[in-house]
Amino acid sequence: MKAKEIRALTLDEMEGKLVELRDKLFKQKMQKSLGQADNPFKIKTTKKDIARIITILDEKRSNDGK
Repeated sequence: MKAKEIRALTLDEMEGKLVELRDKLFKQKMQKSLGQADNPFKIKTTKKDIARIITILDEKRSNDGK
């Protein structure tokens, strides 16, 4: 996901997407450990997406408090 796409989401949608991505990351790690991963690079992109969402969530939450 790109930052623009994430910023267009509401807080609830972002939190839902964060849960979804964390679940996806868990599954990808399990597949990798079992030797079934079709593309291990996806783990890296999923981690980056999670970090982007967390960063933007923190920004929105801090701006709402002001």
